[in-house]
Amino acid sequence: MPVIAVDGPAASGKGTIARRLAAHYGFPWLDTGLLYRAVGVRVPDAEEEKAAAMALSFDVGWLTDPRLRSGEAGVLASKVSAIPAVRAALLEFQKRFAAQAPGAVLDGRDIGTVICPDAEAKLFVTADVEVRAHRRHKELQALGAVAIYEQVLQELIARDARDSQRAVAPLIPAKDAFVLDTSGLDADAAFVRALALVAPQIL
Repeated sequence: MPVIAVDGPAASGKGTIARRLAAHYGFPWLDTGLLYRAVGVRVPDAEEEKAAAMALSFDVGWLTDPRLRSGEAGVLASKVSAIPAVRAALLEFQKRFAAQAPGAVLDGRDIGTVICPDAEAKLFVTADVEVRAHRRHKELQALGAVAIYEQVLQELIARDARDSQRAVAPLIPAKDAFVLDTSGLDADAAFVRALALVAPQIL
């Protein structure tokens, strides 16, 4: 079954692209970051043993928790995702999702490098951190959250550092991934560019 792996840092646009690719091809879509957000909000102190146990007993119903879209949940996800035991516990869940018919789209930070290294199509979606901070700030405001741009920017910088420097499954492009910089693209233009890169690999 064809798999489309979409990786990239927070607020790069990877989630929107992945969702639209899934709709285009009629594939199920999984935002793998929600798995870590779900564990993070349940173990906010990121205590390793508790987080690993939570990941082992993961309940799909947790993915509907409205707290998962908050900025705080994103920070917590970055912390628990650096715990090797948590990543190992969630690995099989993601692999099973990727194996279903008629195909699947997964987005995250290590899909093309660890979860689905044999994916037919791999995208690494990125953007300048200032652009991403403006996007996330706008998104948080739309949700009614009190957000300060400078704080959002610093949180993204810190998260990028944690994600790219962690010992297990760091945030890096797969060697065979197409890198898509969305800094100067709106959502529609980014999707058109992504589809042009992915389509030849899926046909």
